[in-house]
Amino acid sequence: MDESDTGTDAGRDESDAVGADGSGAPHGGSADRDAATGGRPRGECGRLVLAATPLGETGDASPRLRAALAEADVVAAEDTRRTRALAAALGVAIGGRVVSFYDQVESARIPALVESIASGETVLLVTDAGMPSVSDPGYSLVDATITAGHRVTCLPGPSAVTTALALSGLPVDRFCFDGFAPRKPGKRREFFATLRDEPRASVFFESPHRLAACLDDAVAVLGPDRRAAVCREMTKTYEEVRRGTLGGLAAWAAEGVRGEISVVLAGAAPRRRSAADLVGEVERRVDGGARLKDACAQVGEEQGVSKRELYQAVLTARG
Repeated sequence: MDESDTGTDAGRDESDAVGADGSGAPHGGSADRDAATGGRPRGECGRLVLAATPLGETGDASPRLRAALAEADVVAAEDTRRTRALAAALGVAIGGRVVSFYDQVESARIPALVESIASGETVLLVTDAGMPSVSDPGYSLVDATITAGHRVTCLPGPSAVTTALALSGLPVDRFCFDGFAPRKPGKRREFFATLRDEPRASVFFESPHRLAACLDDAVAVLGPDRRAAVCREMTKTYEEVRRGTLGGLAAWAAEGVRGEISVVLAGAAPRRRSAADLVGEVERRVDGGARLKDACAQVGEEQGVSKRELYQAVLTARG
């Protein structure tokens, strides 16, 4: 989810972009059968494998990720250096070819990767942390692979979204995810306006140097009392979770914050509907054959509004 990566692999050795023989054709490791291909011969099951990588704690890597790094024919990585460092920390020797796959080269890399899959090879896609396609490169390759009729599968694992939700201490049985908050203040306030009446919890990413301004905008639009949590450096040495109101969190963030940031907003409290809001519902029931007083009693009981208030509101609306 680190949006600060803007293509650090652009100058890597050409061996990352073409086969060792210079033909452009990818080549794989030595095993004929492996975990990345489900134990079947590689030539019979070309596919794209999406793999979640640790957010920070290397021990969160799954055994399946370790096997896939060792045995996939091609490893497409958002940052090849980070992926090689992760493999080294895991004690894994990457057996296949490693290619960079960050935002700026994503479109150019897709045709060759899909061709590799079509030829029967396994392409493993990894990003710097978390799950590919979730605010990270991956969707376009997934779409192209599916469109070409090839198999896409996933090695589940760490996710900043679900980790932040679990740590937030907020009701998160229903939630929505919005990627990174908009950078510009005007667009950011428009974004928060869409969450004013959102009943689900909302989670989004933010960069540390914009967090204070972001929370100030949230306070301006949603009010200082909306509950929220800021999760910083999850699973890492300096992990920190701040829970409270938007007003309190904005004051804290004004002092300066570092690290990878995920923000969770509590869902909006249900808004109590007034008698005037319910006139249309009463009239629909009257049109359906109910007496006005009966319709007011039914709607009033369902919505917790006085039937007398409803009756008067209907008369007022009717003029």
